[in-house]
Amino acid sequence: MSTETLILCGTAASIGLLHTLFGPDHYLPFIVMSRARRWTLTRTALITLACGVGHVLSSVVLGSLGVIFGIAVTSLEMFEGARGSVAAWLLIGFGGAYFVWGLHRAIRGRPHEHRHLHDTGTHTHEHTHVAQHSHAHMQEGRCLTPWILFTIFVFGPCEPLIPILMYPAAKSSIAGLIMVTAVFSVVTVGTMLSIVMLSAWGVSFAPFGKLERYIHAMAGATLCLSGLAIQFLGL
Repeated sequence: MSTETLILCGTAASIGLLHTLFGPDHYLPFIVMSRARRWTLTRTALITLACGVGHVLSSVVLGSLGVIFGIAVTSLEMFEGARGSVAAWLLIGFGGAYFVWGLHRAIRGRPHEHRHLHDTGTHTHEHTHVAQHSHAHMQEGRCLTPWILFTIFVFGPCEPLIPILMYPAAKSSIAGLIMVTAVFSVVTVGTMLSIVMLSAWGVSFAPFGKLERYIHAMAGATLCLSGLAIQFLGL
């Protein structure tokens, strides 16, 4: 392995780590949805892994096509930027819709009392309007939400991968290109998994108390804010 390839591998590891740490969209969606949907840690890990692989692989495929067909790196950067905007708006839209649904669910789920008259007197009982329907909706959401997240992450590009790592590595050798790409991919997905798993485990113990019924609304707001941060702050 050449010195240049070793340097690029070290750079790939550093960029993969920092790219993930400073991109809250890489882990916040999984942390908040894991808590809101009450995913097990195993399910959370599998969904995060699938989305992380899809996120990296989409840029790897695009970069590989660029190397094979000699596409100018500036053209690929423009295309990656467009993909990033689509992913950000998808996250904003999904988060906003989920926030509205969660808020509506929380309001309908506010405990209240009903009074019943009997010959022997009256009694009251407390209930919510969504308790009897929550199981069906939760099962439906569990099936749909991971696929929505996966779609968003496939659209989301790894901005530094192609111009900073893949194209320079390709000038050295195909083996170097594969090695550098693999290092970046493993570090990126590994960092995502580490942050998500540690955070999801910790958040699972957090007592939300009366705010528990707003957990879906809070999750949606977090997703929406993450998308806004990507689109307008460049995070």
